[in-house]
Amino acid sequence: MWKCRFDNVSYRTAKARSGKGGGILNLIAVWFGSGLSPVAPGTAGTLAAVPLILIAGCFGLFVKIALLVVLIFVAVWSSDFYRRRSGVEDPPEVVVDEVVGFFTTVGLWKPSWSLLLAGFLLFRFFDIVKPFPVGMAERLPGGLGIVADDLVAGIYSALGLWGLFFAGVLS
Repeated sequence: MWKCRFDNVSYRTAKARSGKGGGILNLIAVWFGSGLSPVAPGTAGTLAAVPLILIAGCFGLFVKIALLVVLIFVAVWSSDFYRRRSGVEDPPEVVVDEVVGFFTTVGLWKPSWSLLLAGFLLFRFFDIVKPFPVGMAERLPGGLGIVADDLVAGIYSALGLWGLFFAGVLS
């Protein structure tokens, strides 16, 4: 039987890793629990960014850019907090970095299902394969390293989407 990571054992493990206190920072770091997925927490975190992207789609470019900047700062802060509390250099349950990367990929565009699907596939590809300098960004210290590789993967993915638009594959 499939066992959900939101059960008491897994919740206790995440709680023990993050230590006492810092509730909102821990919640943001695991992106409201999506990072506790038993299978592919990075993919779950990426998918959990979709509501934020759809809401951001209601606003203009300036608001989207401001939201991305705030999201980057909060992601670095919360992931570094969680990392220091857990003692694990890059805890797999910390997925706010995936949210930053996916938002970088598609968050500045007008959302559509085809854009979200293409952006999701491109982002997961670049995040997993880690071509230069994605892997190098991951080696930065602390929360900055946790977030930077996904930010660079998001930039690569956004460039890939531009290519698909110019090639006429996406409209």
